Amino acid sequence: MPASPAPMAAGARPPIPATVWVLGLVSLAMDISSEMVQTLLPLYLVTELAASALAIGFIEGLAVAVAMVTRLFSGVVSDWTGKRKPLAVLGYGLGAVSKPMIPLAGSLGWIVAAKALDRVGKGIRGAPRDALIADTTPPEIRGAAFGLRKSLDTVGGFVGPLVAIGLMLATGGDFLTVFWIATLPAFLAVALLVVGINEPAQPPAPAKERPRLAAAGRLNRATWAMIAVACLFTMARFSEAFLLLKSQEVGLATAWVPITMVVMHAVYGLAAYPVGRLSDRTGRLAPLAISLVLLLAADLVLAQAGTLPAFFAGIVLWGLHMGFSQGILATLIADTAPAQLKATAFGVFNLMTGLTVLVGNIAAGWLWQAHGSSATFLASGALTAFALLGFLLLRGTRRSA
Repeated sequence: MPASPAPMAAGARPPIPATVWVLGLVSLAMDISSEMVQTLLPLYLVTELAASALAIGFIEGLAVAVAMVTRLFSGVVSDWTGKRKPLAVLGYGLGAVSKPMIPLAGSLGWIVAAKALDRVGKGIRGAPRDALIADTTPPEIRGAAFGLRKSLDTVGGFVGPLVAIGLMLATGGDFLTVFWIATLPAFLAVALLVVGINEPAQPPAPAKERPRLAAAGRLNRATWAMIAVACLFTMARFSEAFLLLKSQEVGLATAWVPITMVVMHAVYGLAAYPVGRLSDRTGRLAPLAISLVLLLAADLVLAQAGTLPAFFAGIVLWGLHMGFSQGILATLIADTAPAQLKATAFGVFNLMTGLTVLVGNIAAGWLWQAHGSSATFLASGALTAFALLGFLLLRGTRRSA
């Protein structure tokens, strides 16, 4: 068993555990790699492989679909074994291996395979990583801990695009060179995870049955309610790939398109940690309602944006939405899930939101191709308004229960 923490002064808040910091730095390095690729990949697909907006939506959605089973299976196995780190290493390792597949790909099919492998890796690592944070963090600072990991992750989200911009300008727009260099921080993330995390010892447990996906059925009603809330949020928001396509539509040169993600992730990262700390003091639900209002505003602005200032105003609103929602949703799962089923709960959470992303991305791609970008953002705005209504109804039901 890990050593007991030293007594703290009355009213003092415990520090965020070192494990959370390391996991945040691992996320940062992997996100630098991923964003160097993802901010350029939609343009690479369109300009070099002649892919359509519908094809991009299909690729984004299919990658999520392939990862669905692994998301749930990973959580169940993590709870059954009581081990988090091995699955996290496997997941980050698959993400790293997928990166060199992109510059080696000679066809759209290989791009799909690389994206699928990357998403499988993300599916495997997500539940045990979040369960490890929940295992090592006192309940009174969970919002801050999940917010910190999200903030560090989003630092990578704006450093990666900045590096991509610099490399595109330095290489005269050579996509493949950028993709090759992006492999370096991915493998660095895996190395940091291997040497930097010591998983806390688990108490002796009686012999268990083999892992079964039916374990998801033992989640409590509060956890299922939070998963339903997360699906409402995900239904209203499609992939950031469409933000990148919109940036080119309003006049950004190809080499500067990644600045879209720089702005979005900068705002996201600056908001996530303070919002998480605030939720530890005031509750989780108010920031979620605010985040939906912000997403609705972003959709309306982006639907009408024809100039760069209007476009970036929409991106700022989108980033604020992410900062007010993503860390809070993960914290709510950690707050409500039974102690012995936390990784399973994160697996179900990822599975259900993944299903929603699959449908949303394909629909967004079809709308974009058939009716243009404005139709896509207006449809997202309508879904956001519906999600806000559903969330308020669900919140009212919870209060009256």
